[in-house]
Amino acid sequence: MAGLRMGQGVLRRKPIEQIEEGDASERLTRTLGLWQLTAIGVGGIIGAGIFTLAGAVANGTAGPAVLISFLIAGVASAAAAFSYAEFAGMIPKAGSAYTYGYVVLGELAGWFIGWDLLLEYTAIVAVVAIGISGYFNFLVKDLGAELPTWMLGAPGTGDGHRVDLFAAVLCLFIAYLLTLGIKSAARFETVVVVLKVLVVLLVIGVGVFHINTSNYSPFFPFGVGGAFTGAATVFFAVFGYDAMSTAAEESKDAQRHMPKAIMYSLAISMVLYVLATLVLTGMQNYKEVDPESGFSTAFQSVGLGALADVIAVGAIIGILTVMFTFMLGVTRVWFSMSRDGLLPHWFAKTHPTRHVPVRVTWIVGVASALIAGFLPIGEAAELTNIGILLAFAVVCTAVIVLRYRRPELPRSFRTPGMPLVPAIGVVFSIWLITFLAWETWLRFAVWFALGLIIYFAYSYRKSALAKTARPSAEERGKE
Repeated sequence: MAGLRMGQGVLRRKPIEQIEEGDASERLTRTLGLWQLTAIGVGGIIGAGIFTLAGAVANGTAGPAVLISFLIAGVASAAAAFSYAEFAGMIPKAGSAYTYGYVVLGELAGWFIGWDLLLEYTAIVAVVAIGISGYFNFLVKDLGAELPTWMLGAPGTGDGHRVDLFAAVLCLFIAYLLTLGIKSAARFETVVVVLKVLVVLLVIGVGVFHINTSNYSPFFPFGVGGAFTGAATVFFAVFGYDAMSTAAEESKDAQRHMPKAIMYSLAISMVLYVLATLVLTGMQNYKEVDPESGFSTAFQSVGLGALADVIAVGAIIGILTVMFTFMLGVTRVWFSMSRDGLLPHWFAKTHPTRHVPVRVTWIVGVASALIAGFLPIGEAAELTNIGILLAFAVVCTAVIVLRYRRPELPRSFRTPGMPLVPAIGVVFSIWLITFLAWETWLRFAVWFALGLIIYFAYSYRKSALAKTARPSAEERGKE
């Protein structure tokens, strides 16, 4: 009897009609409009993918076919984006994939997604901070200055390196920014996103006149497989809307605006990615592309050193928005899980006047600073991707299940091509997972095992749904 009840417990679902925002101490403020949401989405998608990953993947994984890598990742991401858009318009609450999984597939599935996103989003913040630090170091050297060696990178990344101090400080700065309140933070994000897009357009507009088409040959120097491996690597550069969707509870009209913001942000970003990768691999042979500051060195190679400095500054400022989006995402997932009782309620308390989860924001800020400061970018990046891909697969599956289970629910956006489009998202996501290194699987397995221990030791008994489904004395007596 107890075993049966446990089996039913892990599958208990959070009713859509009963999703509450909690009491005043666990409530977020609805202040974000459509274009602020879109800016957060674009801010999360465009950043390290253009300024850092494009160069790294072109140099060592795909060559000029990095363009194909982005297109493959973009197709998988678009299929998932439709699913996220349907859920965002139907369940405008904090938590994104965690909440969607909890509502449709049950508590254990929701926990699994949420627990995984806590690590992956935090790691992404750290990876992006390290990427920004690479451009910062390029800029400092180009200006003729010299910083102490000990602060230039994590241990093992160079002689005398002890900590990537700039990356660590950036993580703490973003955490501080988010504690000021969502309205002030989103205003900063919007301004910086506009500046970033202008820098990308500058790169494309000037770089196109310095393209040497011979650099596109051979187009697949690492084979077609290199393009697919590159797609798995750059995949985290073509999402961001999922982290943005965690802010649904802070949107003024989430049911109408969230689906639009998701689709707008992905469409804008993919166009810019395609054009930027064409320029990068056309300006410089893929073997000479700098893996850390690709565009700056590419422009320097054609005698445009001054513009290279502008790009470096733009990269530093622009990639901040990626950190902002994903730190916003991880804090809202953590907040939502705590409000549901799966993690201690202490984490769900919000600031009395700013109405943001300050406690979890500082914890994430410090954690990401430690990762950014003391892990090389390769090891930090290995903490990302696999969980995001699995979350995408779960969300795409859930949208199919809910469409058939609850067809009568009002939907402000409906995923087209049901069930084919979300099925494509599932297949692509699982397929891309197979290209990830075994070390990534190992780290994921360890984190997942730790999550299962915490769930059955704490979350299973303490969740809000568990408290409303306690067995009666009579039922206990029958066991």
